[in-house]
Amino acid sequence: MTVLEERKTLIGLINEATLAGSRQTPACEVLGLSARTVQRWQSGEPDAVDGRSLRRYEPPHKLSADERAEVLAVANSAEFGHLPPSQIVPRLADQQRYIASESTFYRVLKAEKQLAHRRSERPVKACGKPRAVRADAPNQLYSWDITYLPAMIRGQYFYLYLFMDVFSRKIVGWQVYAEESSAQASEVLKDLCAREAIQPNQVILHSDNGGPMKGATMLATLQSLGVMPSLSRPGVSNDNPYSESLFKTLKYRPAYPLAAFDTVFAARGWVAGLVRWYNHEHRHSAIRFVTPAQRHANLDRDILDRRAMLYKAARERHPLRWKGATRNWQRIHVVHLNPDHAEQNSAIAQPRHQERKAA
Repeated sequence: MTVLEERKTLIGLINEATLAGSRQTPACEVLGLSARTVQRWQSGEPDAVDGRSLRRYEPPHKLSADERAEVLAVANSAEFGHLPPSQIVPRLADQQRYIASESTFYRVLKAEKQLAHRRSERPVKACGKPRAVRADAPNQLYSWDITYLPAMIRGQYFYLYLFMDVFSRKIVGWQVYAEESSAQASEVLKDLCAREAIQPNQVILHSDNGGPMKGATMLATLQSLGVMPSLSRPGVSNDNPYSESLFKTLKYRPAYPLAAFDTVFAARGWVAGLVRWYNHEHRHSAIRFVTPAQRHANLDRDILDRRAMLYKAARERHPLRWKGATRNWQRIHVVHLNPDHAEQNSAIAQPRHQERKAA
């Protein structure tokens, strides 16, 4: 409770703080007052007595200091130190001992900052971001993953192994099997490297941390082919965004079958048509709406140049229909995977710079 002169001084300090731009609630907290108390002082009679009570209520059934110490001693004892309160209290009851309720155990442990998992756990390993990699031509950076395809038997699936070129977005290798295994992924990779004429130390292959990706057979194949591995952080799908985006494109197509595949051969037939559409018909938004096959064969440069000339001629015919630059048909020369902040900002700023230059 404050006397009248002290209350006036506190109100003056709070008014000074609010006039300087502070909010009333934090200003009251600095002085140890509630905003509601100050509002009551300001709205009441100037000479009114402070109506706050000096009484501090304590529940009559509150644990004493000795009882709290006993709760902590039991919870941290050799017998119960590895158990949560939900396991301690029933064991105490079996011993015909009642010290406190389960909720009280939790409350006391929380107040002492001891409410944590009471079990043996592996130490946390620091997982840094995968190293930033970039590609400025096909067959420099691949990404791969495995996704499920529904089978007729509930709980069973077919597995689509899919390898893509990150620069061109082309699906360069795929296969459907009835199970997941590192050995089968290795066979797909060997066939892919032979068809694309991949030389040692030419390609970086990025994937997540699944079993087939880190299997001994796959790692041995990577070493024998001279393919450099790159792995995502555990549980971070954003580190493998290109494969995740590709699977969504494939599975959200209207042609995606509603019924499950009855055999692995039926699944392979459907995927073959899907890959043909994706590589040779689908205009990919991230590569200026050319097909992945066109970009993989380095045909996209001429295609984009012809589009730019077409738009330039259209603007010259009707200049009043164009308020700013024409559509950006500039080729994307570099693709980044898990870029650092500086590289990411540079990649974002590059198209804007090109648009200003074109204008």
